[in-house]
Amino acid sequence: MADKRRIKRLRKRLSVKFGLLQADRIAFTEDISHHGLFIKTANVASPGCDVRVDLAIDETTLVRMEARVMWAKKVPANMLRLVKKSGMGVRIIRILDGEDAFNALCRELDRY
Repeated sequence: MADKRRIKRLRKRLSVKFGLLQADRIAFTEDISHHGLFIKTANVASPGCDVRVDLAIDETTLVRMEARVMWAKKVPANMLRLVKKSGMGVRIIRILDGEDAFNALCRELDRY
């Protein structure tokens, strides 16, 4: 099935921590856009919830942000590798720290 989304996404697997009050759950990104990201995890938050997200661009660069869960698909942890989309799509509300690093990462989107 063709991807009908209008917003460009960069397929990128980066380490991420997230959580409701503090970023304490570990996961990975699957794709990133200027406005949000997809977090691959079995520990999804409910749509509409605000989450804290710490995105590790590399070993020394961390981007801290607040995001809102737009959609979520919960899959048991033992099935994560078998299911194509399992996790949650989040929209960035505000970048708290590391905005320059995030913008530099998103510039890769403009090359495609």
